[in-house]
Amino acid sequence: PSRYSAMKEYLSELDKETKKALETFYGFSEGKSKVRRSVDDWNSTGSDFFQHIPLLKVEDFSRTATDLHSGQKRKIEGSVFHKDSSIVNSGDSNDIIGFQLCDANNSSECALYTFSSGVNAIQEWYKLHYMNIMAQIPLETKEKLSYSADDLLLTCFFDGLSCDKRHFTRFHHPLHGNCYTFNSGENGTILSTSTGGSEYGLQVVLYIDEADYNPFLVTSSGAKIIVHDQNEYPFIEDIGTEIETAAATSIGMHFTRSRKLSKPYSDCTETGADIPVENLYNKSYSLQICLHSCFQKAMVDSCGCAQYAQPLPAGAEYCNYKKNPNWMYCYYRLHEKFVKEQLGCQQICKDACSFKEWALTTSIAQWPSTVSEDWMLRVLSWDKGQKLNKKLNKTDLANLMVFYKDLNERFISENPANTLVILLSNFGGQLGLWMSCSVVCVIEIVEVFFIDSLSIVLRRQWQKAKKWWRDRQRGGSGKAPQAGDPERQGHDNPVCIDEDLPTFTTALRLPLPRDGPLPRTPPPNYSTLRLETAFTEQLPDTLELGQH
Repeated sequence: PSRYSAMKEYLSELDKETKKALETFYGFSEGKSKVRRSVDDWNSTGSDFFQHIPLLKVEDFSRTATDLHSGQKRKIEGSVFHKDSSIVNSGDSNDIIGFQLCDANNSSECALYTFSSGVNAIQEWYKLHYMNIMAQIPLETKEKLSYSADDLLLTCFFDGLSCDKRHFTRFHHPLHGNCYTFNSGENGTILSTSTGGSEYGLQVVLYIDEADYNPFLVTSSGAKIIVHDQNEYPFIEDIGTEIETAAATSIGMHFTRSRKLSKPYSDCTETGADIPVENLYNKSYSLQICLHSCFQKAMVDSCGCAQYAQPLPAGAEYCNYKKNPNWMYCYYRLHEKFVKEQLGCQQICKDACSFKEWALTTSIAQWPSTVSEDWMLRVLSWDKGQKLNKKLNKTDLANLMVFYKDLNERFISENPANTLVILLSNFGGQLGLWMSCSVVCVIEIVEVFFIDSLSIVLRRQWQKAKKWWRDRQRGGSGKAPQAGDPERQGHDNPVCIDEDLPTFTTALRLPLPRDGPLPRTPPPNYSTLRLETAFTEQLPDTLELGQH
């Protein structure tokens, strides 16, 4: 987070009121005995923090609470929300602590947010005021108040080679301060590892200045990291992995690329262009980006300002007390609708069809070891001596190794179980198995029952049309056809009813003409059957034989 020593001038009044609340709640303060302080001892010249959001202690179930700043008891109006379990009026009321938010335009509309633990109540209360203060500080100033890459990095190795701050890109997180992305690709170069294993991954030693932490905003020491693609936005507060100090944390990775089918198989989106929500993060679409952008847009429309923890939409400004005195009440009301899915964001936003995942396996070992602690801390302190005026302690350091276990890329994709081609193949296979049908058989069936039937019907209609036209011509001339007319010859013979060419069978069934002689076929000339001798005279030898 941001350096607490550099932020004190902005947070002095808030810290003062927070310490007073701790003393009144639990009867202790820094450097003093644990004696509970009376509410009458409050300094009336304090800031306006408790006037905007008064801390309350609920005493009983009669909806009565005590204002810890003024000591007055008040009747709780409006709704009571128990933030720890989302159950209204749960737990022992004597131990419930919270704060009340009221509508600046209508003081009768209030909501009491209670917590079963004073730690959660004070942290939530502190966070609200912290965001209000940070929203009024320029970005350039906030970046200077946070740690630089030189302050954060002590040693760096990647793929067996040395690296430095030039390989890290800074981006400012609203709550975590300056964050740094290794291998972001913004300079046009993306580094790649040559071999799997811890020796060829990223190895860094981070400087964790635990003594300069904000004691009310952050209650754990260490660092948060997240592995993501160059085109993805790192949601550190949602899915970040925490690493602890005085330890060596090894994170082995398996890379998986997944792709789902879009409509009609699922309700995912390819690029998010079909989602009516503006992408405020300028990164590739994801469900989280859509949900956060949708809530921020609703925040601007409903409350007139943007929530500090999310990107700023065009033409809007972050909420603060001076310009938007009602923003906290509006924010909590809106967030309540968002959690209950009444805002419509969950219905509008869809999952991405393609996404990348890194499965992380984390292991922790004590670092530095007892035998090497002395010399390592001395050397690292000497390396940092120009900027650091104290000897390093092992709780100020964190050793991190991020590497691929192997270089195998896993690809998971969805394929349709049935397509048109598969359907036709299965249909044809079943027909061939049970009915011995094939494509040729189907074509023949279509030809016989459709093409041939259509041709027969068309031919019949054509014959009727020709006959009607011929009869019309004959009726107009007034002349009946004669037997010797040419029209009676061939297939135009009136006895030939069928227009098709006659066959042997149909020819036998033709009736004879009524007004004409029967056609006769002359008998064949059997001249070849007559015997004619080839010799005019009988041979002599035959004569002699005949005589004898």
